[in-house]
Amino acid sequence: MTSTTRVAPMTRRDWLIPAALIALATIPIIAGVARLVMLGTGAPVPDRFVSAPIPVVLHILSATTYCLLGAFQFSPGFRRNHLRWHRGAGRVLVGAGLVAALSGIWMALTYAIVPADNALLHAFRLLAGTGMAVSIVIAFVAIRRRNVSEHRAWMGRAYALGQGAGTQALTQLPLILAFGPADAMPLALMMGGAWALNLGVAEWFIRRRPEAGRRPVPAGVPSGAHA
Repeated sequence: MTSTTRVAPMTRRDWLIPAALIALATIPIIAGVARLVMLGTGAPVPDRFVSAPIPVVLHILSATTYCLLGAFQFSPGFRRNHLRWHRGAGRVLVGAGLVAALSGIWMALTYAIVPADNALLHAFRLLAGTGMAVSIVIAFVAIRRRNVSEHRAWMGRAYALGQGAGTQALTQLPLILAFGPADAMPLALMMGGAWALNLGVAEWFIRRRPEAGRRPVPAGVPSGAHA
């Protein structure tokens, strides 16, 4: 007698979660693609990007991959029905997320602080990049130990930090339209606040997850099953 795996139908919530996360990433993705096109065609871009294009190109490509691919990892139904895809995408996300985080740190450490920025925003960028990289490493170690709860929690925190640019666009745009371009300090506080808001939302979801989803992976299940 052979057993068959029943595929549960996708619910509206299963589609709304990735759709919302992709929508959140739309503005920074469009801006990043436009910057790559400008770099490739020789259109005017900031001098620091022309003199050292590698970190910004790596950052745009990896962050775009991370935000788009990662959105589907937060859909319970999609994860359940496409477990092999979930495992493969998880491995890609670890690499893309680390490249995005480390290239962001690279830019923060090597690019000159422009007049629109300040030391506080510089520190926020370093903290966000470091926090994202550390979260991904902890999540990877957790899934190798078959600790699904810890893995999901830290990947959630990493993704929240990776989506910072999307939230920053949403929080800044209404204020800029209403009051004009912000000075360096308000800009730094708005951008830092967007990262903090994302982490707060992620932490809320992590802590409200049912205990049933916090069990370690059984010994017979491959350690990459939830990566």
